[in-house]
Amino acid sequence: MPLTMAKIGDENKIKRITGKEDIRHFLANLGFVEGGIVKVVTSIKGNVIVEVKGSRVAVSSQMAGKIYI
Repeated sequence: MPLTMAKIGDENKIKRITGKEDIRHFLANLGFVEGGIVKVVTSIKGNVIVEVKGSRVAVSSQMAGKIYI
């Protein structure tokens, strides 16, 4: 299931990241790696603010759709 469908407040384990190599590299630099834990803080129209590795990061719905939990 993509990150855009995650419930607010739940911690989820990242199962895979899809997309081109440059997109996967960009997301990895933000802390989104397979096996990592993300927590959705808030969601508005598919855009999400997540807590990953102790930091809060805003992710567009397009990018969040490439992160599977």
